[in-house]
Amino acid sequence: MKSLSLSPATPFFMNFARKPSRNHSAHDWMEYLRESHGLGGILAKTEDLAQLKAKLLLALERLDIGHLSSKIEAGWRSGAQDELFLLVSSASIGTRLQQILPSLISELGKIGLHCKAIKVKVKPAAMDWEVKPRQSPKNAPPKGLNEVAKKSWQDLLEKLPPDSDLRRAVEHLLQNKSK
Repeated sequence: MKSLSLSPATPFFMNFARKPSRNHSAHDWMEYLRESHGLGGILAKTEDLAQLKAKLLLALERLDIGHLSSKIEAGWRSGAQDELFLLVSSASIGTRLQQILPSLISELGKIGLHCKAIKVKVKPAAMDWEVKPRQSPKNAPPKGLNEVAKKSWQDLLEKLPPDSDLRRAVEHLLQNKSK
């Protein structure tokens, strides 16, 4: 068996990369995120949406409806940087926004956010209902056949031969399932 001998000049960890320092500040990490290929774009879009939300809040406050800002999600319509898209939580908020759209577009322009049009859509509500099993009284006797079913079984019974196994089964059913 060979033994491994290391000379003082040969570092043991020469094939491993150095561990990154844990002394980075938040500013250093922000620079790292901006420079990286995939995360830089996401960070830029997030910052743009945060600025959009802040400007929208300011415009809504100037129009005396700032209290609605928490119920409005804003974004640019895909493919168009001049058409704003607002997703609201209820139809009443959507109607209120539709009434003031020209004023809102004007206020956003004064703040420095230029858009030609605003589309308002109501967000679909979450399904709050659940299907519950039918409540039946405990130890309730099973229900018998209704009149139509009983008549159908009687008609079949009359058509079957007297010594048939099926006839005996139908007779048994009629005896046990009568109302």
